[in-house]
Amino acid sequence: MARLDVKPTRMELNNLKDRLKIASRGHKLLKDKRDELMRQFIELIRQNNQLRQKVEGNLVEGMQDFVLAKSVESDAMVQELFAVPSKEVALEIRQDSIMSVAVPKLFADVKEAANASEVPYSYVGSNSEMDQAIGSITASLDDLLKLAEIEKTCQLMADEIEKTRRRVNALEYRMIPQLEETIYYIEMKLEEQERASITRIMKVKDMGQKS
Repeated sequence: MARLDVKPTRMELNNLKDRLKIASRGHKLLKDKRDELMRQFIELIRQNNQLRQKVEGNLVEGMQDFVLAKSVESDAMVQELFAVPSKEVALEIRQDSIMSVAVPKLFADVKEAANASEVPYSYVGSNSEMDQAIGSITASLDDLLKLAEIEKTCQLMADEIEKTRRRVNALEYRMIPQLEETIYYIEMKLEEQERASITRIMKVKDMGQKS
């Protein structure tokens, strides 16, 4: 590791020791942050896997019901049933923070469509399979939003973990060893200068005594 290009003075030595203290403290804080991010990231991955299985299961079931329902209805009837939406969904995105990482929070506001009275879809005009399919898919909305929220959070946290890991490594393997080596070099130089100074003083004393 190449040492820093500085003059071997006591002032520079004190400055480097202060920098080393700050770097060591920063290294510990960043390692703690990285470890906590990893802990929360692993927990989110576990939640994500569980929720994804649930959502995929519900959607598969809903699509199976829909295919079955569609098979006993004419295409014209199916198109008529879904010609006008019966619900309006407003999506709100708020911001939360996990270990200083800005993450999204998704909220859906589901309301009756403004023209709901004109909607051709009804339980009377459809069959039970179609009703079940619509119910299954509609019920999955909250889980779908939560899944999107968790997956985006995982992505943002993974990016932050990688950035923090690089900063930890830069301190641990480059900056701190470089500071330590430079401090050692200056201390050796100062000791060498002190010994040389003492030797000169002793020589001057000897010369004075002889004269």
